[in-house]
Amino acid sequence: MTGAVTHLPLGALGDYLRAQGLAGAGPLTATVLAGGQSNPTYRLTTDDGRQYVLRKKPDGPLIASAHAIDREYRVMRALQDTAVPVPRMLHYCDDSALLGTPFYVMEFLQGRVFMDQSLPGMQPAERGAIYRDMSRVIAALHAVDYVAVGLGDFGKVGNYVGRQIARWSRQCRESTVPMNEAMHRLMDWLPEHLPAGDETTLVHGDYRLDNLVFHPTEPRVIGVLDWELSTLGHPLADLSYQCMSWRIPPALWRGIGGLDLAALGIPSEQEYAGWYTAATGRDAAGEWDYYLAYNLFRMAAILHGIAQRAQDGNAASADAVETGAKAGPLAELGWQAAQRYMAGRR
Repeated sequence: MTGAVTHLPLGALGDYLRAQGLAGAGPLTATVLAGGQSNPTYRLTTDDGRQYVLRKKPDGPLIASAHAIDREYRVMRALQDTAVPVPRMLHYCDDSALLGTPFYVMEFLQGRVFMDQSLPGMQPAERGAIYRDMSRVIAALHAVDYVAVGLGDFGKVGNYVGRQIARWSRQCRESTVPMNEAMHRLMDWLPEHLPAGDETTLVHGDYRLDNLVFHPTEPRVIGVLDWELSTLGHPLADLSYQCMSWRIPPALWRGIGGLDLAALGIPSEQEYAGWYTAATGRDAAGEWDYYLAYNLFRMAAILHGIAQRAQDGNAASADAVETGAKAGPLAELGWQAAQRYMAGRR
């Protein structure tokens, strides 16, 4: 859903964009773009018909290192000429005087965004093709030479999963919103069972269907969005984040767990991971349930942060309370994955 914007200073913003060569002489209009609990996002239309997307930090007090729109802008700009499809970056403003926070402006992509991962209303073959292209793009991302595109200092190299566990655990422990027992167990268990071996690539950190823009008529990704959590990290952690969808039932949150995937034309979790293995040579093998447990914990921690922002009164979305309440059930699924991992190693 979108809605008309009344709180942006459109006159001053139009003047600013005009000075950057991004707007004509007439008035600027804006609507709120749906999606995302984090950074407020707007669709801008100039008087001469140009359309952009503006993304800014939320107002109010923020968790340190969160809402990193400067990193979003930097990584998408670096990926412009790679096999990873991203919108063109047009301008970054680090001055908070105009909108109250830094912001950036990028190309508006005319395409389709699918919120429901079961892809209702489509034929099975089209669903399968969409999942195929999702797999193609994440494999392409993990093949990017991050040093060559200027992202050699975009994150630390090595021990990504361990550092992520420590980061999100610390954030959860510093919050005032209560956590369930599964969250506490995962925070204790995960650092004690880190898989052996390591690898570093560029990772998206939030790669999922509704963060992709597809061609208006073809089953082809034309833009990967929402790079706020991107960094240098472990590619299998990035892949298994997306594969949480196969474990999460639709009634809980954005999942396809328990659906008749064969009838829908959607690959199984094993088949989808197999496409990635065929494209990259990487295989999580016996560590898969660990990576799923880690990602379910990480997602629960992110949602726990949304619950904290809702309690503090500065969440970016009206349904933040409902979204934050899903942290506990996701942590329960994570603990189940941890138990499966331990059972498989006996």
